[in-house]
Amino acid sequence: MRSIGEMARDSGLGVSALRFYDRAGVLVPAWVDPVSGYRWYAPGQLEEARLLARLRRAGMPLADIRLVLAGWSGSDTDLVRGLLQAHLRRLERGLADARSEFSALRVLLDQRENPMTASPRTDAVRLSVPADGLAAALDAVRFAVGADPELPMLGGVLFDMEGDTLHVVATDRYRMAVARTSATGHGGPRDQVIVPAPLVDAMRALLGGDGPVHLGVQGDRVTVEAGDRQAAGPRLAYDFPDYRRLVRLPAGRRAVVDVAAFRTALEDGPVRAGEVREEGGTAREMSVLDVAEDGTVAVCGEGDEGRDVVAVDRGFLLDALAAAGREQLVVELGAPTAPLAIRRTDDEDTFSLLMPVRLDD
Repeated sequence: MRSIGEMARDSGLGVSALRFYDRAGVLVPAWVDPVSGYRWYAPGQLEEARLLARLRRAGMPLADIRLVLAGWSGSDTDLVRGLLQAHLRRLERGLADARSEFSALRVLLDQRENPMTASPRTDAVRLSVPADGLAAALDAVRFAVGADPELPMLGGVLFDMEGDTLHVVATDRYRMAVARTSATGHGGPRDQVIVPAPLVDAMRALLGGDGPVHLGVQGDRVTVEAGDRQAAGPRLAYDFPDYRRLVRLPAGRRAVVDVAAFRTALEDGPVRAGEVREEGGTAREMSVLDVAEDGTVAVCGEGDEGRDVVAVDRGFLLDALAAAGREQLVVELGAPTAPLAIRRTDDEDTFSLLMPVRLDD
């Protein structure tokens, strides 16, 4: 007999997936301990579990999987072959439909005025920003800058200037960081510029004093002046995603955490294997989080997570905690499919969002 943990390890199905398939009547354990409720699987069920994992990776519906498993155990090869062929035809039709839709979208994009490439600037922008404020804002978002060469618009920090406020934003799709600082001298409408990561780092190196620094944009060139020192270079000639739309999240469960203690709990606590994002890459370690009844954030191990837990990349979460630069932070968890938010207790306009990782892989 295999325990549920051993079955998960040997089959490629997660513990939570095995529980789900038990409740769905797809893969029912051979024996359940009447006292502890712990599930045990017979040796012959390992082959079924591995087959189930393959079928789910191929996207087969559960109703068909149930029939395949029944036919497999009963040696009804005609039924199994028929179901596999029918699902393959569905996948091929779906791929053909997806190709058609993407072709239509490419035509629509070609008909627009190339929204991914910004037109050259003819006006000049100049504003003053407190050096310490800009330094803190850049420190809060730098970790989230993207590095994917196919998405060059994410390879820098967005400077979003409007009225007396400067927002700086970075995202690599899996995480987003937003910070705010005050600004003066910008009397025009809202203006945006993407500063490439190397220039952001050069700017940050200048921000050691207390006085204001001057940020200027002229044509395609961005300049930061701090006293008699200057960092300048070309901006990224792309449009940035509408981050204001991306950060509109429903309210979630909140808990104030002591950062040092929370970091220790993450570093010493259980981890799970997450999705592999790049072809040929390795699975990332993820932490599964829940808000406990006493209002604290719990790091859950396999077998003790609840229904509303959120799984996130542990390395990304540790980066977000370090970038926030506070002894206490607010951790906000919504639905398992919603981003996890890390917010400052004293400034909720500076925050990080981390995309959840799928538990059932």
